[in-house]
Amino acid sequence: MTPDRQTITCDLAIIGAGPAGMMAAVRASECGARVVLLEKNHMPGIKLLMTGKERCNITNAETDAREFTSRFGKSGKFLMNALYHFGVEDTIEFFHRHKVKTKVERGGRIFPASDRAGDVHELFISAIRKKGVTLLTQCRIDKIILKGNAIESVILKNAVVRSINYLISTGGLSYPRTGSTGDGYTWARQMGHTIIRPQPALTPVLVKEQWIKDLEGLSLKNVRISVYQHNRKKFDRFGEALFTGSGLSGPIILDMSKSIGDLLNSGPADLYIDFKPALDAAQLDKRILRDLDGNRNRSIRNILPRLLPVRLVLLMLKQAGISPDRKGHSITREERIKLRSLLKQFPLTPKGLLGFDKAIITTGGIALNEINPKTMQSKLIRNLYFAGEILDLDGPTGGYNLQVCWSTGYLAGESAAAN
Repeated sequence: MTPDRQTITCDLAIIGAGPAGMMAAVRASECGARVVLLEKNHMPGIKLLMTGKERCNITNAETDAREFTSRFGKSGKFLMNALYHFGVEDTIEFFHRHKVKTKVERGGRIFPASDRAGDVHELFISAIRKKGVTLLTQCRIDKIILKGNAIESVILKNAVVRSINYLISTGGLSYPRTGSTGDGYTWARQMGHTIIRPQPALTPVLVKEQWIKDLEGLSLKNVRISVYQHNRKKFDRFGEALFTGSGLSGPIILDMSKSIGDLLNSGPADLYIDFKPALDAAQLDKRILRDLDGNRNRSIRNILPRLLPVRLVLLMLKQAGISPDRKGHSITREERIKLRSLLKQFPLTPKGLLGFDKAIITTGGIALNEINPKTMQSKLIRNLYFAGEILDLDGPTGGYNLQVCWSTGYLAGESAAAN
């Protein structure tokens, strides 16, 4: 060791001061551990300030652990222990105890009552300070030194951190401008851990159609979007979506993005929007016919807004090959059927995902079979723990992924403090 480096000793050194790392620091210090929290940014929790459009979707109101974990697919069972140890109700109580009131919105999404992600951020900054956690910011790790199957020390530019236990909670690759650059994957791989290939998740979908830019910002409510491959429906979602300048976003698109990306890896896919999912084809045909008959002398461009957002009308008519100035009484049966078909199955061609820069989370990460789900301890390095987005564990929008951070961070901090 070089003599000019200060030596810092502690019981638990946490690398990465995001939501999981900060929760782990708070819990470990509550359990009596001397905690050092290392963050390469100028302050902890930068990404937390951006979540939920700066409102911070803290968790989801689904309190049944089995139902909650089912939203993570086959990987969900790994989360069960952490969720039973520190679940949704515990999380809500934690925030209330720290004077952050919450509210429940559509889909069970739980936010601070103030709609301010800053309140959540300030809670953790205050708790870290009160618990006596040593926070080191703007510190980059040069290397991690192993001795046998344990970490001996972490080497910083001007310091050496020696700890009984270590926790890596550096997140994934989403929003790289916040510091999520995959460092944790590199260190874990060097220590023998398997990394499931990280990919963007909960991200907008790009489409091939160039005219999509004319619809940028248009929000869709109560639509159903279906994705097909080789003329077979693979999956669908009902809810809200949003047109972007290059494709689609919004809750149901974000939730489907990982599956769409997986499909595209194996070949082309097709996407269809059902603007009227509450009506079957026959019911919709009657509705269109009624609107046409009741407005026989009006132009079709002024009739369709009864069925569609105004910004979609001209595009829909162009796709149907109908002049927007045609009168209602002149629309033929074939043209009406074409309109009905487009309203029920409006086609788009997905070509890819927008990428990590716009992805809310990362899918992939540390292989779960190499981590003890009861403690979050590595099965390969005896004094190493993991928590948060660095794990190969990702769920849908709606607060599920932040709950992973709270639950795994809490469990890892408590386990490391007790070991």
